[in-house]
Amino acid sequence: MTDARSRTDAVSSSSDKLGVLPDSAPETDPTRAAMAAYLARAEKLVRDEAEASRNRVFAIWSKPIPERVATGHAIEGIEITQTAADGGIHLKCSRNQSRFREGDILCLNQGDPFSQPKLMVTLDEDRGAELIVSPYDRDLPWCDLQKDQSHWMLDEGFIDLYHYFLDALREVGESSIGRERILPFLMGHNHPALDPARMERGLAQGEAADLNWSQCEALAHAYATDSLYLIQGPPGTGKTRVLAHLAELLAEDGERVLITAFTHRAINNALNMLARVAPLTPAAKIGHPSRTDDLDVECYGNFDSSPMASMDKGYVIGATPIATRTQRLAGVEFETVIFDEASQITVPLAIMAMLAGSQYIFIGDHKQLPPVLVSNPPGEAFRRSIFGDLADHGFDTMLRETYRLNQDLVEWPNRQFYSGQLLPVEEIASRTIAYPRQPAKYFEILRPDRPKVFLDMGHRNTTTRSAIEAGVIVDLIITLLDCGLAAREIAVVTPYRAQAREIRTLLSQAVASPTAVREVVIDTVERMQGQERDLILLSLTTSNPAFALNLADFFFQPERLNVAVTRARSKLIIVGSTNLFRAQPEEPELQEAIALLEDLVKSCDYLVPET
Repeated sequence: MTDARSRTDAVSSSSDKLGVLPDSAPETDPTRAAMAAYLARAEKLVRDEAEASRNRVFAIWSKPIPERVATGHAIEGIEITQTAADGGIHLKCSRNQSRFREGDILCLNQGDPFSQPKLMVTLDEDRGAELIVSPYDRDLPWCDLQKDQSHWMLDEGFIDLYHYFLDALREVGESSIGRERILPFLMGHNHPALDPARMERGLAQGEAADLNWSQCEALAHAYATDSLYLIQGPPGTGKTRVLAHLAELLAEDGERVLITAFTHRAINNALNMLARVAPLTPAAKIGHPSRTDDLDVECYGNFDSSPMASMDKGYVIGATPIATRTQRLAGVEFETVIFDEASQITVPLAIMAMLAGSQYIFIGDHKQLPPVLVSNPPGEAFRRSIFGDLADHGFDTMLRETYRLNQDLVEWPNRQFYSGQLLPVEEIASRTIAYPRQPAKYFEILRPDRPKVFLDMGHRNTTTRSAIEAGVIVDLIITLLDCGLAAREIAVVTPYRAQAREIRTLLSQAVASPTAVREVVIDTVERMQGQERDLILLSLTTSNPAFALNLADFFFQPERLNVAVTRARSKLIIVGSTNLFRAQPEEPELQEAIALLEDLVKSCDYLVPET
């Protein structure tokens, strides 16, 4: 068994937090100056993002209540029905047409979110007219809600976390591990080396786990690196399985491993996969228990209350980067930090978690969703994710076999994003959708031998909602349920929360089973990354060309389109209007993005609604 601590000899001073540059380093040292400039740009991004996020929410709060409600930014008429022992606050309203979704930070207030009493809460469950929220920070004093249960409403909320980012940037610039290890890699000055003996062990372990060749290669390289490595996981290529086997190997060697990601869902998925492939590996999540309904390992509020605090052997912890800077995980050191969904992680956010370890594995796909930025940072580097910054520099492996997309579904993303390297495994290449019973209608749309369909509704002038699209999508879902397709195998993807809410409302009115309604996933592209279903319905929604161009960076973003169409295992139905393609931007980049969407539509069977 390898001694995990021996892997960190090169950075034995990694625990030297908040150190200073050596006195011998002159002020004119070009390396020092370059690092200072790099950190200054990162700090500007953090401050600009914090200010833009705050200003955006304040601008919404300043609008009259009817306008906030009408645009989906608020819910009025909230009644507090219960404050549970676990801290959950049960709410009830007469009407919910909000853009809110589970996981959002909201502000519970009495009509004026600028004034007290108010409480920042996390939306834990959204059941339409019934919602469950929990205080974002239970350690903060907050109003006694049971004293006054009237005149409450929910607005968009926000939490200022930028001081955590600034502290991390300061530490990375002052500590030895930051100056000697993290910053040189981020700035492209250093490259990793691989240990041949560990390579052999990694390959052997991958083969024993029945991984395919590219998975074995990725596992071996990530296991053998002396510093960092990237694994690119296109849709359905099993990146989470590779992550789990890597964490297992490292823990077997006695390493303390941190799995982190931008979302709790990604962390939970990674820990669940680890529990399946390596149930004997000690693993836990550190975080709020309200985010653990889908978690197969134990969750603890902080590291000190977990059994890992007294372990002298290897283990795996899952937590967000922010947790490493709070009482949940602050001061806990790891040998290896594994970043999942790393294409959504900014450089400042990555630095936070990198300071907790000395080896770094980034798993993601820069051809899928990038970080969501409210501000407009200058320069290409800080627009990209940490994965996008580090990719294509000779220390990454791409997983090449997809277990999700059949031959027809893989053709377009493979051609447009993956240079023809992505291939379906043999057993699923010819797979088609299977219905237990013949569909009663929409047969031409639902035909199994048509894996990709574009349904042109021909509507005009729609923006973030389309009643026509919502109606036909709900009718298609009802038809699919009637012919025996399981609700959990159907999902609807849309660019907008408003359209998702419209479809969900119509479906709940048309389908008697609440369970079936909940099992049909209806959400935005961001929430569908990492998920898959047998049949995907993509609602483009917008048909107003001018509106689409105003949102072009969002609506026509190639990575969003790639994610949207690669969630399907067997069949993809795109519902939209060709009137959208009347958009004629002057910018070459936008012209290419619109051409990309047109190319997707042309690759589908073109149909019009049945009359």
